[in-house]
Amino acid sequence: MSKKLSIITINYNNKAGLEKTVQSVANQTWRDFEFIVIDGNSSDGSKDVLSAYSSFFSYAVSEPDSGIYNAMNKGIKISTGDYLMFLNSGDALIDNTILAKLNAELNGQYDIYYGDILHIDGIKQEVRTFPKKLNFAFFYEQNISHQASFIKAKLFKDIFLYNENLKIVSDWEFFTYAICKREATYKHLDSVIVTYDGTGISSNSINTPEITKERDASLHRYFPEFVKDYEYLKEIKFKKAEQFMYIRKYPIAYKILKGFMNIILLFLPKFNRN
Repeated sequence: MSKKLSIITINYNNKAGLEKTVQSVANQTWRDFEFIVIDGNSSDGSKDVLSAYSSFFSYAVSEPDSGIYNAMNKGIKISTGDYLMFLNSGDALIDNTILAKLNAELNGQYDIYYGDILHIDGIKQEVRTFPKKLNFAFFYEQNISHQASFIKAKLFKDIFLYNENLKIVSDWEFFTYAICKREATYKHLDSVIVTYDGTGISSNSINTPEITKERDASLHRYFPEFVKDYEYLKEIKFKKAEQFMYIRKYPIAYKILKGFMNIILLFLPKFNRN
């Protein structure tokens, strides 16, 4: 009999992170899930963690793989849950009751449920919240957290598995395509669900040439017309910003500009800076 949820954890040479993740799952008060661990043949003692918690795993393996998304796809193919949650080694569920609290909301009505995260990078901690409304404009520059998401298993059959040709942004590609192209239904869960390990590869690659290259390739593959529009809008915004900064150099002209802006604002709804 299939479970309501499959929790999939991938790991490679991160023994301490793996144990942290496993303990956060093992301590949950709600139990209608299976726990799958895919280890990439680690050599740092991670296999000892697999042995120590072997009775708790629904499935665990340690064998070579070709990367993060190859390992995640292995987990998908093995899973039997109605929803899948990808909790990578180093990440942890926020407390022992979070799954129990969310159980009623995971009612099968939506394709994707996603919540917020506590981002931890060294001693720095920051709660990151995600919008209730998702669209192409959001995904063009950002992403929801796959660690804090519950994805209907059927989506991976109806759409595609993670793109193993990508090294960093395949989860972003999946969410963008599923929601913006295939109109997958979604709901924001107003809860901090996980502590997110900010030392991972995708965290350290934000705005680097590698992540930009992968995202651009994906956007041009699936959203070529949208990309043209957004590139055009970005160019217009840049030119307007240049013009504004140029006018600021001249006090009288800038004062006139601000005066016109204040007059226009009098006839518009109150401007909300948030």
